[in-house]
Amino acid sequence: MTHRPSRLRTGATAVLLLGTALLTGCSQAPAPASGAGATDNAVHDEPVLKVTGAYIRQPPTADMAAGYLTVTDTGRQPAELTGVTSDIATSVTMHRTTAENQMEPVKAFTVPAGGTLVLRVGGNHLMLTGLKKKPTAGETVTLRLHFTGADPITVRAPVEPATYQPSA
Repeated sequence: MTHRPSRLRTGATAVLLLGTALLTGCSQAPAPASGAGATDNAVHDEPVLKVTGAYIRQPPTADMAAGYLTVTDTGRQPAELTGVTSDIATSVTMHRTTAENQMEPVKAFTVPAGGTLVLRVGGNHLMLTGLKKKPTAGETVTLRLHFTGADPITVRAPVEPATYQPSA
């Protein structure tokens, strides 16, 4: 009977170690997904995009409106915003404002790795044309942003009064 406690301890220790190994394996988090839903703590070799501050100013006429937003890339690679579609417009074009304060269409905007792309009044912006109806303050407009190097992002942008100025 002197061997029996030793076998019980060895068996109990083996079960405890096996159980600990299984629990440790189950508690590991899966690798984060790439794109907008990835965790901020992980290092990403691809773009990791987040859109904030989106809004549409209520236009003075019924044929076109302007859109503004910020895209932040916390990944290690840049992305390019290559197109935008909307539920209320037949066309959404991207524009930059030149040094002469003129609008100029562009094919893409770069979202730098570890940086931001800011679309704002007096600068880079979106032009929504062929409006199906004039957006009015209090409504929401859906924008779908298309990127090279990252998944599309759908944004619900509130329509703000024509005089709206976002806070810094």
